[in-house]
Amino acid sequence: MGLSTQSRPSASRKRQVGTHLSEINVTPFVDVMLVLLVIFMVTAPMMQSGIGINLPQAETDSKPAEEGLTLTVTKDQYVHIGDSTININLLERRLTEYFMNKPKKVVYLQIDKDVPWGVGVRVMDITKKAGIELIGVITEPIDVKDKKK
Repeated sequence: MGLSTQSRPSASRKRQVGTHLSEINVTPFVDVMLVLLVIFMVTAPMMQSGIGINLPQAETDSKPAEEGLTLTVTKDQYVHIGDSTININLLERRLTEYFMNKPKKVVYLQIDKDVPWGVGVRVMDITKKAGIELIGVITEPIDVKDKKK
């Protein structure tokens, strides 16, 4: 072991160094949090994209009046419950499980206008077999410009 030529720091020096470290500057932290808040506020609406389908047009308003499950059939004939894609062969079982303990059994169908009519009828038939009491079809309203033509 060797001898140290440096002198020991005095007790008063230690106190001075310690007092500067006990205060935390919060301003940079708040700045970073505000930037993150703005980023999330801007990007959150972009993340809520739904399933893109072209609904057939009708003159009457067909927005769902009651709460119910919405089934979507895309142009590629995929069936969606919410955001999840489901095999059409498993649709009856999933609907039965979903509505097992619910008093009202209401399903709204959003079917792309390019889907063959037979596929829509098949989905309606499966829905009825699952014990659904009410099936509604969601359409897109006709624009005022289209009515004049």
